[in-house]
Amino acid sequence: MTDWTTCPAVERTPGKVSGAWVFAGTRIPLFALYENLAAGATVEDFVEWFPGVDEE
Repeated sequence: MTDWTTCPAVERTPGKVSGAWVFAGTRIPLFALYENLAAGATVEDFVEWFPGVDEE
């Protein structure tokens, strides 16, 4: 399991998206990235589809 607590690109706040890890400054859950990648999307696709997320 990955320890996301030291990654500035994501955040988790109780009460925000049910406490799920989200991309910082958004309500886009981190698991959305993994689901899209598993379905065949590229990182570039994901960044295009979800404004507020960048490749960094």
